[in-house]
Amino acid sequence: MNHLLHLYLVEPHPDARLGALLGDYVKGPLDRRLPDRIRQGITHHRQLDSFAETATAFRRSKRRLDPALRHCRGILVDMAYDHFLARNWEAYHDQPLEEFAASIHLLLKANQPLLPPRLQNNLPRMLATNWLVALRNLDHIENVLQRLAARLSRPNLLGSGKDELLRHHQGLETDFTAFMVEARSFFRAKPSGPTQ
Repeated sequence: MNHLLHLYLVEPHPDARLGALLGDYVKGPLDRRLPDRIRQGITHHRQLDSFAETATAFRRSKRRLDPALRHCRGILVDMAYDHFLARNWEAYHDQPLEEFAASIHLLLKANQPLLPPRLQNNLPRMLATNWLVALRNLDHIENVLQRLAARLSRPNLLGSGKDELLRHHQGLETDFTAFMVEARSFFRAKPSGPTQ
């Protein structure tokens, strides 16, 4: 769910970035026919997801949120972290977010035949809303959370998650800043070897 964070932390190569986006849509063993860097991006996505579950800051963020959200707390933290990264993008990246997002739009359009069906179906809305830039806006986050809530099979409170983000905004942003330090350190220490 945290597309921007995955795109930011992965190797800045178009295929690796494409793989980082595919990570939410590709499950199970990786197709060996995919280019190496796409597989590397998917692997990176999976590593970041695993790392986040054990990272001190991420776990602290989940504990801040209403326990009634249950399994949705992780999704809400993912969205919060993308929101904070979008809002503070210039502190992390030299390229303006609008330009970065435009390059990702071109990448997705150029590789549309490779995209899993669910991503292909979502793509027109993602492009129309300029979804990476729109992450700065909590109303956009609310719309995404409501769509996700409707897609989940179990009853959940994710659709009202914006209220939790507002209630814990400052604490979550502090956690996000700490998480970015942890995550960058984690990936600097990992060797870039063969993909899984």
